[in-house]
Amino acid sequence: MPPGGTHGIVVVLRNVSVASPADGSVIVRDLWLASAAEPATRFEQELSEHVVLPGLVNAHDHLHQNSVPPLPHSAPFPNSYEWATAFKEHFRDPAVQTALTMPLHARLWHGGLKNALSGATTVMHHDPAHDAFEARSFPVRVSQPYTWAHSLRLRHGPSVAASFHAAPAQIPWFIHLAEGTDTQACGELQELRQLGCLGGNTVLIHAVGLGDADVADIVNAGAGVVWCPSSNLSLLGQTIAPRRLRALFDAGCLALGTDSRLTGARDLLAELKVAAAHSDFTARELLQLVTERALRLLRASGRDDYIIVRATHTDPFSPFRDLQRAQLRAVIRDGEPFITDPDFAAWFTHLRIPYVAVFLDGQPKLCRSDALLTKGVPAWTLEPGLTLQ
Repeated sequence: MPPGGTHGIVVVLRNVSVASPADGSVIVRDLWLASAAEPATRFEQELSEHVVLPGLVNAHDHLHQNSVPPLPHSAPFPNSYEWATAFKEHFRDPAVQTALTMPLHARLWHGGLKNALSGATTVMHHDPAHDAFEARSFPVRVSQPYTWAHSLRLRHGPSVAASFHAAPAQIPWFIHLAEGTDTQACGELQELRQLGCLGGNTVLIHAVGLGDADVADIVNAGAGVVWCPSSNLSLLGQTIAPRRLRALFDAGCLALGTDSRLTGARDLLAELKVAAAHSDFTARELLQLVTERALRLLRASGRDDYIIVRATHTDPFSPFRDLQRAQLRAVIRDGEPFITDPDFAAWFTHLRIPYVAVFLDGQPKLCRSDALLTKGVPAWTLEPGLTLQ
């Protein structure tokens, strides 16, 4: 029996291996799921030889930028400000102009869909909140409440000092910082400190240019860092040194993010592979960065969010070094299937969730249909590798 009885329980996944990245435990048991649906009967599915893990958390993305073509460049930039200057000419590219003609709500929806397809059910969006996020069919949970500033020098979004000092201490405040390798980037933590903006709710994005003493200051302040190695390598040619990553991880103040596809990886699963190649983290530690560690920095809850994979290895965490989204058996959000393999069709039917047959990177899947379009705009058409059957 589930804790607290059977009220609200509508789905039982039988004999599944439930793995916890937090402590490394793996327990074979029944997983009881509740949802907003109220079917007359309970649905059960046998899932022995499967592993269930928490839904993944992408701690940094710009959801509306994932369909914009990246800026071609042949050499690393010294900092992100130089990249932003170079991008101004890129706006004239016809492909960029075409991407930006799509309505904002559709581009945001596409960013959510990109994440959900890879098992990331919670995302930190580093830009203004949008009413699209409140729709029950929006593909992911956008972590809220949050406060933010873009960076110390780009004129985008709220004022750095004003936004930080207006933020309640219990609400995380996000800023791109030290996204570079030059003297300017390396001095940005000192500038932030002088503004009085380094506190326990400060979350720094990128932090490539920071030194060992800066990392110690971050840890002492109780602040956090979101690591985006794919974006760092693409723009800057390097990312945070492994010893600094280890110090941040051991202090419990490091999470992993993708950034948008404008500079970053295809999705969070691809980001995990890059992170593995540029750190000494074990597979379980990498998963901690996209589960409980990320939730801690975002001050969020994962709720009934899970991903299901086949148990093909004695260590349930190892497959995530090379796992691709088409290999996920199911992505579950709020106790309900989002995208699954075709043999889970009865689960959708039982909860009365409309679904459509799709191909994801060539593999047949079922996806809840209300997550594929917004206000009549087919957001799924923006996603490479996703087609209707």
